Amino acid sequence: MSATVPATAFARIAQLASQRRVHEAFSWLRLHEQQIISWQRELVAVAAPPFGEGPRAEWFAQKFCDLGLEDVALDEIGNAVAVCRGEQSGLECVVLSAHLDTVFPPDTIIGPQLNGTLLSAPGACDNGAGLAALLAIAAAMRHAGLQPPCDLIFIGNVGEEGEGNLRGMRYFYEHSGWRERVRAHVVLDGAGHEVAVTQALGSRRYLVTIKGPGGHSWTDASRPNPVVVLSRAITRLSDLDLPSKPRTTMNVGTIEGGTSVNAIPECVTARIDARSTDMEQLIRLEVEIHRAVEDAVIDANAERKREHSLTFTIENIGDRPAGALSEHTAVFENLRAVDRHLSIRTEIRIASTDANIPLSLGVPALSLGAGGTGGGIHTRGEWYDARGRELGLQRILLLLLACCTG
Repeated sequence: MSATVPATAFARIAQLASQRRVHEAFSWLRLHEQQIISWQRELVAVAAPPFGEGPRAEWFAQKFCDLGLEDVALDEIGNAVAVCRGEQSGLECVVLSAHLDTVFPPDTIIGPQLNGTLLSAPGACDNGAGLAALLAIAAAMRHAGLQPPCDLIFIGNVGEEGEGNLRGMRYFYEHSGWRERVRAHVVLDGAGHEVAVTQALGSRRYLVTIKGPGGHSWTDASRPNPVVVLSRAITRLSDLDLPSKPRTTMNVGTIEGGTSVNAIPECVTARIDARSTDMEQLIRLEVEIHRAVEDAVIDANAERKREHSLTFTIENIGDRPAGALSEHTAVFENLRAVDRHLSIRTEIRIASTDANIPLSLGVPALSLGAGGTGGGIHTRGEWYDARGRELGLQRILLLLLACCTG
């Protein structure tokens, strides 16, 4: 990150950090790590599989109430939302959010294990760390009597992972009464304190399906095989010359179909993930995917009887818009000033997070780790170590207060 920090931003952070109430909030964060890790262990034990985040959202709504936040509610999509009233309430607001959902299916055994500062469980870090930080910030501000200049909206949102397609954030920015008032949005996702995601990685995902009459591998051998035809389309796509600038990638994540080794499949499907920092590249890739599949099917049907022909569909199952936080925004300048004040050397990254939605709408947003360290992300061996969490939480609090100030 550039070392240049506007004097006004650095002065603002220094002034904030010198306030007695901010020191009291920092003190609470330092002295109550056992409470924070206890919350984290408890929330991780509440399963939140894709499209099944309801119980965890209800748990969060209750905790928001316990912490004295106002207007606590579950919105129609399932987000847990609460408000910390500002000195000038009802005007602009700053959003602090963390996603509730995990990648793990409903039958996953969670069983969180806590050993000192080490929490082991599916979802312990992603996004147990971010969700615990959400509660910690609210608790520290309440303890210190910190009232921000503008309203601060806390959200435990659904639908960040996989085919959730950012539906929680989409709903907030399409339907919430706050959507036109958001001055800045800070997303908490995972561990760490030295990374800031300021550029949203765009992605589009497709479900490709090819169907045919199927048949016996011997007696109906002349009929087209959907698996073979799909393979030809994938081979063509794999030969595409994708640019490195702007970086663009494509991945075939799953292929499914068929019933037996001696049966021509009646149906085969593939899920394809395309990613780029440039939406024009994603549009180009979408055209190439359609062309590759259509040509492969046309070639397979060329000399077959109509009743033996193949059909195909391509369904869009995910669309995450790209975007970027300008270095000239107050949010970016505040981040640089906070990191300088805390002697943090931050690495700027590109990723796909809940911040994609506000960034694509022109709302200043970024995604931060919530302190500590973690590993085994998206595996049953996932873990989170709370050592060093305090610095990450101080960073989040200072940045929020700076964004609320101006």
